[in-house]
Amino acid sequence: MIEQQPDLDNTAVFEHLWGMTNELRQKLDARFALHPNPSTKNLQNYSAITGEAQGSLNTFSGSEIDWLVHSWIRNPKLGFSNMHLTIWLGPQIRVPHLAYVFATVPQLFFYMDYIPRTDLYIDLEYLDRYYEPVNQTYLMLQQDSRFEPYISKNLYMRQAQSHTSLCYSCPTSDDTLTLLRTVAHEMMDRWLTWVDEAEPVAESERAALSERDLIVRRAVAERDPDNQIGVRLFGAELTDKLVRALWGGNRNRT
Repeated sequence: MIEQQPDLDNTAVFEHLWGMTNELRQKLDARFALHPNPSTKNLQNYSAITGEAQGSLNTFSGSEIDWLVHSWIRNPKLGFSNMHLTIWLGPQIRVPHLAYVFATVPQLFFYMDYIPRTDLYIDLEYLDRYYEPVNQTYLMLQQDSRFEPYISKNLYMRQAQSHTSLCYSCPTSDDTLTLLRTVAHEMMDRWLTWVDEAEPVAESERAALSERDLIVRRAVAERDPDNQIGVRLFGAELTDKLVRALWGGNRNRT
């Protein structure tokens, strides 16, 4: 999509989207005790050799959140930017993880999803409890002609999305940005309520849940076809470090 679009200065849109992720982070910081993970300290500011593409990746963890990524990359010359706010819970509860991706390619792109932690084909109580509440939003966006569903060509990336995943591209306007902010905050507020009301997972089941979470997190990071954009912007070596940081491959647990 990037190569098919003309160069466009999306600085204002980037700042708007990044500000939105910071609003969401403030709600997280008000609820959770989070600590920066030193394993990604050297990625807080990085850039391509040419200096045109830059980025920042920060990771956090705490007693309730196993791994949180808050990051951005951008190349203003291409009108391209991409930012993540992904929250991976610990195994003490089974509430879905929460993922946000916002981008300009240079058209507006977004992905918001509750990442399942069980088999939704058979765990119907989990499906009804955590996915029915967002189903109307999913259907609303499906019926809105401004929003074009984005369907990945990668099999695993489609498999990793829930059936109420909000994954679209759309024109950038005040209306679409306002709707995006509203839905993003609704997703966060609903999720925080779930966390507060969640029943604890039995101690005997937590190790298996933690292992499953890590497998999903690593596979999503490593199999993302958009990693090729990172290679072209920053080179293979730095991109590999960034991908490992997304799933916590070098994390410090002390």
